[in-house]
Amino acid sequence: MHSSQAEKAARFLRLHRERAPLLMPNAWDPGSAKVLAELGFEALATTSSAFAATLGRLDGSVTREEALAHCAALVAATELPVSADLENCFADDPAGVAETVGLALDAGLAGCSVEDYSGDPGAPIYELELAAERVAAAAAAAHAGEVHLVLTARAENLLHDHGDLEETITRLRAYERAGADVLFAPGLASAEQVRAVIEAVGLPVSVLARHTLPPVPELGALGVARVSVGGAFGFAALGAAVEAATELRDGGTYGFMARSQVGYRAARAAFAPPD
Repeated sequence: MHSSQAEKAARFLRLHRERAPLLMPNAWDPGSAKVLAELGFEALATTSSAFAATLGRLDGSVTREEALAHCAALVAATELPVSADLENCFADDPAGVAETVGLALDAGLAGCSVEDYSGDPGAPIYELELAAERVAAAAAAAHAGEVHLVLTARAENLLHDHGDLEETITRLRAYERAGADVLFAPGLASAEQVRAVIEAVGLPVSVLARHTLPPVPELGALGVARVSVGGAFGFAALGAAVEAATELRDGGTYGFMARSQVGYRAARAAFAPPD
């Protein structure tokens, strides 16, 4: 039975309340999406950085058209809700942001994000007033129709040495008032920072897995609603390929075959046609 887009979006939002937390890995192509679905995850996200890597590019170099086509391919790969990392929604102005969110709905997504990182080295973080207007425009577009697209508003300032945790909280509160469904500050790097954000806002809070954060059960105890991994899984796969290729080139041995069998079995299980 195929779920409608509206049902997927509603289920995706509900999972932020029902799981402690929702584990939402980031797929980088349809194959990885299928494997992650087979492993039992309940929702998926895209990753701008790992997708760009599949094209031989760095993060921030994918066009809106390429990103949305990629999103549609991941949506088609499984029955899971998919939330898209749409960077700054490929626009500085609120109208452009709203247009991108409308296209995200057309791609069949259950959710998407809008961040306040501009990509401009001279002014990397949008001024707060404009940033909030951009979130408000995204929310209006996301919630205007039958599908309540789950909008995640991202405060990026800690990742770009722009202000401190107090500014992060100020921004997240503004995005909450602007109509976001989920709040996300990927620069949070400690349990103390996570706790401060959760205590300061009223919406579900998503965090990015980092080695400085406590394990998932402890994040759940803090009140984290969602954990994602960004491009980490995609680059872990690329790292495994580098290790295998280096072993073959420098040692002439085949120890990598054991790990490749793990991947092969996962692919066989995930890609097999339904009975």
